Amino acid sequence: MDERRRPDLRNAEKPERAAVSGIQEDRLFWMSELHVRFKKRKRRITAAVVATQAVLLLLFVSLWEAAGRNDWIDPLLFSYPSKMFLQLWKTMADGSIWPHIGVTVTETAAGFLLGTLLGTAIAAALWWFPFLSRVFDPYLVVLNSMPKVALGPIFIVGLGPGFMSIVAITLSVTVIITTLNIYNRFREIDSGYIKVVRLLGASRFQLFKLVILPGSFPVIISTLKVNVGLAWIGVIVGEFLVAKLGLGYLIIYGFQVFNFTLVLSSLIVIAVVATVMYQLVAALERRLTAGWRER
Repeated sequence: MDERRRPDLRNAEKPERAAVSGIQEDRLFWMSELHVRFKKRKRRITAAVVATQAVLLLLFVSLWEAAGRNDWIDPLLFSYPSKMFLQLWKTMADGSIWPHIGVTVTETAAGFLLGTLLGTAIAAALWWFPFLSRVFDPYLVVLNSMPKVALGPIFIVGLGPGFMSIVAITLSVTVIITTLNIYNRFREIDSGYIKVVRLLGASRFQLFKLVILPGSFPVIISTLKVNVGLAWIGVIVGEFLVAKLGLGYLIIYGFQVFNFTLVLSSLIVIAVVATVMYQLVAALERRLTAGWRER
């Protein structure tokens, strides 16, 4: 065949490639549009949720204020928001409440961090030595079911009335829960991954580092959020029993002098500080979990 009459296949393929490229660009464009719409819809839902929460809180506070001022409820027992905020403003202005907040937050942070670290370390030791896990399993169950308040007098006598005994009470609340949650997660790691790593010749340390710990990382981070609430419970219970300074002490003192406005205002401070701590841990969780997912 004459080369001049032979069809130019390269020129014939250009329109087809252009058509395929146009289809791909259209798909990418519509996917981009769908993603933008999804993000807008998600933002609208989030804004609606926040607005609804704000309205509900405003309605609750307004109803409480009206009930207290109009004697629908006993203002001596239940007080009302404006009276509580006035109490808080006075104690903040004269500086009397700040030492109580500082002591309680310090005790809570210490119990929270130590409880998480010790619980994780104990869970790792139980996984590393199966014999220990079989020995201590019933004791962990008993300690978890035991009311921790009952241990308070023992800690007070053994460690003295003060910071150490309150932190010890907090640890009795946080350590056992942390240990059980993380250890159960260690045992639930997919056995297929473990077998593959062992077949490749990994040591027990490498198995823990490469499979067990990374697979349990989201659970460890989530346990931090649980420990925030448990740490506050342990600290307030400890301050009920022994403290002469702290928000728990203010609650007990307010009850003794029949000043329930002081009691409720102290509860508001606890709620605010605990919420701030929880949100910080939640932000840390989102950041670290996102990085873990990317890896």
